[in-house]
Formats: sequence, structure tokens, C-alpha cells
Amino acid sequence: MHVYCLFCRTQRCRVIAELLEIRGINRAFAPQIIRKHRKQGVNLEKTFDLLPGYVFFFHDDPIESYQLFEKGIDGIIRRVGRPDEDYELQGPDREFALKLYEKNGLVGAMKVLKVGDEVTLEDPLFAGCQGKITRIDYRKERARVEFIFNNTACYTWIACESIRDQSRETLSMDGEE
Repeated sequence: MHVYCLFCRTQRCRVIAELLEIRGINRAFAPQIIRKHRKQGVNLEKTFDLLPGYVFFFHDDPIESYQLFEKGIDGIIRRVGRPDEDYELQGPDREFALKLYEKNGLVGAMKVLKVGDEVTLEDPLFAGCQGKITRIDYRKERARVEFIFNNTACYTWIACESIRDQSRETLSMDGEE
């Protein structure tokens, strides 16, 4: 399977993914994450963009001409990847995209192993991924984690089932430390 990624206008990602599939790409999606969202004092689960602006797509054959599907699709900013590799994702970026593919582009609440400058995300999608918790929202039970994708710093808010208001302690979904 050949794996590719496009950087797009954030508001157009889902539409672009749908148009790619209509035009013959095997599978395309803008990855989503389920996060806790607080409304009228109640924590609800809602989906948000995991990586705002990124659309991943997967095809059996290599893409030889991007003109076939980029033409007429508003919102595509650029292709992600290296021109000498025909913009196909390689190495850790490819592995990350394939793990997203296994989850059909939807990531649930994740487990955080340790709080501090550097953290490791335990969810299989991010297995071994090192990031940095930059903020914790104790009321909504979520943490903002910065990590590197495509040599660019990205961040996402992750849901944590049990967060304690103490620095340098372990967070996990079952409350174990």
C-alpha cells in the first residue's frame, strides 16, 4: 500500500478526503480524535481534528500524477513528503499513517504514561512517540501534548480518564501511578 499526505486548509480537510475517494483513491481521511468536551457542566465526548490541516490517503498503486485529483479541489496547500520519494511517506511518518489507517482515522481517549517535560503516549497509534505535555485541563480531564510529525511541531489535546493535580506524576486511564 502506498501512503501519502496533503496539507490543506483546516476547514476543508473532511471534504477533500471525501473528494479524493470519489476520484478513485482507495482510502482518505482527516484523522479525528475523541475528546472530552464540557457543555453546561457536563463532560461529553466529541470528535476534533487530530492533526488540523492534514489529510492522509492510501492507494494500491503509486500516484504518478497529482494533477488527476488535485485539479478542481479547493483547499489543498501542498503535498507532504519529499519530491525525490514521489511524496510517498517513509519511515516513522509512514508507520504513523498506517496505524491511523488501522483505526480508520479515529483515535479514542489515550493513556499518558508520565507527566513532565517529556512523555510517552501509550496508545498503539502513538506507540513510542515522545511528546511534551504543555498544558493540563483538570476540569475537562485532558492534556495538551506537543509532538513531531513530518519534522513539524504539532499538538493535540488527549483525553485522560484519571488526572491528578500533581506535577511529575503518572497519568493513566485506570488511575494507577
